[in-house]
Amino acid sequence: MFTGIIQAIGRIHEYEARGADARMVIEGGGLDFSDVAPGDSIAVNGVCLTAVNLSAGRFTVDVSAETLSCTEGFAPGAEVNLEKALRLADRLGGHLVSGHVDGVGTVHRFERAGESHLLEIDAPPALARYIIRKGSIAVKGVSLTVNRVDGARFALNLIPHTLEVTALKHLRPGSRVNLEVDMIARYVERMTQFTHPTDKD
Repeated sequence: MFTGIIQAIGRIHEYEARGADARMVIEGGGLDFSDVAPGDSIAVNGVCLTAVNLSAGRFTVDVSAETLSCTEGFAPGAEVNLEKALRLADRLGGHLVSGHVDGVGTVHRFERAGESHLLEIDAPPALARYIIRKGSIAVKGVSLTVNRVDGARFALNLIPHTLEVTALKHLRPGSRVNLEVDMIARYVERMTQFTHPTDKD
């Protein structure tokens, strides 16, 4: 589990295709790995990946064909948002994020709005029902609050601090971004599918 509070901006140092899969070596961007061991999870652009090796400020991950087929942001040299797995004693500064990307959205608008930036994203239509005003969503692993929803398009406000400490600063109209909707919405939907006719309100 993660919180969506980014701890460092890393960079994909090496990308090796292995058939339909891939192995990546990622520079940690100064992230402290003293409490990370091989087998631990690190979220990379919102994708939960297993560190198979750690050395000299870098870590190595193997990425399956399935993960590559439903995520974005793993181009060689690309900056990536990094977050180590949540510990039970950590503060939950964002929201509960599983690191399992639900879909890829497309940036419709990204422009300055006063001291902040307005970010509008078109989500896959199948995800639209999980996105609500004032609800939480993870964009490239960053926990954000939805300000407005219009069909499958939703709007967010990014304060200067968020742009400074994440790779969201590089977004442009047309950029594709990993999205993870609030898991509570998914559980509620699933439970309502199995409501027994004899259940009372």
